[in-house]
This record gives sequence, C-alpha cells and structure tokens, in this order.
Amino acid sequence: MRWPAARSPNRVPPSVLSHLVTQQSASAARQGVLAGLFAYLLWGIFPVYFKLVGDVSSIEVLGHRIVWAVPFGALIVALRGQWGEVRRALTHRRMLMGLTLAAACISLNWFIYVWAVQHDRIFDTSLGYYINPLIYVLAGVIFFNERLRRLQLAAVVLAAIGVSVLTISGGVFPWVALSLAILFTAYGIIRKQIVLGAMPGLFVETLVLCPVAMLLFLWVEHAGGLGFGSTAETSWLLLLAGPATVVPLLLFTIAARRLTLATVGFMQFIAPTLQFMTGVYYGEALTTPHVVCFALIWIAVTLFSWDALSTSRKKPLPAGPAGA
Repeated sequence: MRWPAARSPNRVPPSVLSHLVTQQSASAARQGVLAGLFAYLLWGIFPVYFKLVGDVSSIEVLGHRIVWAVPFGALIVALRGQWGEVRRALTHRRMLMGLTLAAACISLNWFIYVWAVQHDRIFDTSLGYYINPLIYVLAGVIFFNERLRRLQLAAVVLAAIGVSVLTISGGVFPWVALSLAILFTAYGIIRKQIVLGAMPGLFVETLVLCPVAMLLFLWVEHAGGLGFGSTAETSWLLLLAGPATVVPLLLFTIAARRLTLATVGFMQFIAPTLQFMTGVYYGEALTTPHVVCFALIWIAVTLFSWDALSTSRKKPLPAGPAGA
C-alpha cells in the first residue's frame, strides 16, 4: 500500500504564487508610472527654475549644475550601494574616456538649454526635445545601418519639413533645437556603449567636469562677479541645481526598469509639451512658422509613438540597462 506524499508546510500553491507575482508586477508598474511622471514633470517645468535664476549668467548656472550634482549624486550612489560601479569606471581607461566624452556632450547640452531659457527661447528647447527621438532613430540609420520603418520614415520627413518651414518662413535657423537634439542623441549613443548604471555614470561625468566648473567660476568672477553669494535667495536656488539635475534622472531610471519601452516612449513627450506651455505662459512670440512647424512635429510624434506601440506588441521587451 502506497501512502500519499506528505505535503510540505512551506510549499506555496501555484495559484497563490501566480497571484503574488501578478501583484508585485502591478505594484512595480504603478511605481514606474509615478516615477516616470514625476521625472518628466520636473524636466518639463525646468524652464521655471532657470527663469528664477535668470540674473545669473548661463555659464555660472552650468557650473552650479555640475558642482552641486557631485555631493548629491554621491549620496544617491551610497544609498544604492553603487560605489563598486564608480570605482570600476574610474579605473577603466576606456570607460573613463567614454564617460568624459559623454560629459562634454551633456554639459554643452545643459549650457545651450539654460542659455535658451534665459534668452526667451523656450519654444526652441521644446522643439529640440520633441525631435530628439526622431534624431535618435536617424542616428541609428547613419551609424548602425538600421532601417527605418514606414511610419518612422514618415515621422522623420514631417519633422524635416517642419524645421525647414521654420527656417525658411521664420527666417531663423533653429540651431538651439537641433543642437539640443543632436547633443542629447550623441550622449545617448555614447552611454549606450558603456555598461554602467545611469546614476554611477552621471556621478563620474559630473566629477570629471568639476575642474572645468571651477575654472568657469574663476572666469565669471573675473568678468563681473559671481551670482552665488549675492543674495540668500539666489544662493539657495543655485544650491538646488544639484538635486534638480540628479533627481529626475534617478526617477527616470526607476521608470525605465519597471515599464515597457512603449510606455516610456509615450511619456517622454510630456516634458517638451510642458516646456511649450511654459513658453506660452512667459509670453514668448508664437509666430505662424512656429505654429506650422509644431503642427507637423506633433503629427510626426503621433506617427512615431504609434509605430513604437505597434512594434512593442510584436517584440519581447529587452532587458533593462545594467546597473540602472
């Protein structure tokens, strides 16, 4: 006679285990959505912050973004236990060179952005971050021999027409928008080649840029005096440049690891939309060429997003970035 096997008291029934996994997945997705929304919300209202420090030169503001991001970034790295990644980056020559090049791209991007906001060019910054995903796709064709799908090609063509309309009819070449998009794309391509988490990477990049920031401070002081220390309000606002730089990136990495690429793709257009609304709030001139250009860009963004959504349904989700 065979007795039935005793049931382990620690064994979890498959149905209960499946329910727990589903609950954990749903919780992670909610956390990802909230983190992503806050990240893009902060990036979207960035112009308000740079308007508040509008009396401080763009070069000095850039220096404060770099300098104060280092201690705040170090705190985040310590809390997440990522010092090992930082040491690996600092002792690996090729990785350090790549991060230095990435730092050059992102710092120039930051400077142009701050300068544009302080000189009433918020619409241009919004345009730049609308077309950034399209520039990224185009870079894949040029540098990695990728092929454009039909909707991607249509989106790129519409964006090119929009920029051409603004250049020809508006009489002004949108160098701010194109510079922001190209520099951020270059930064993304370089960082994609470096197997390092976003937070340790940003920490090393700002650490590398610190000596440059100090030289910028000396130059500004010699040229006319630093804004930092002029008033308590200005000093506190400049101190916030570090958290304002680090926090959105940290929230974005959380969202990127918990959400599908299609969801993140849709959410990335929140920031330029808020920037556009900020430009309207500050009374920037919205000319007819601007309206035509943005209308074409919005159609392009819709096509691009639809293509990303359709593609994500057909392909499995790739693994998240290492160490993010």
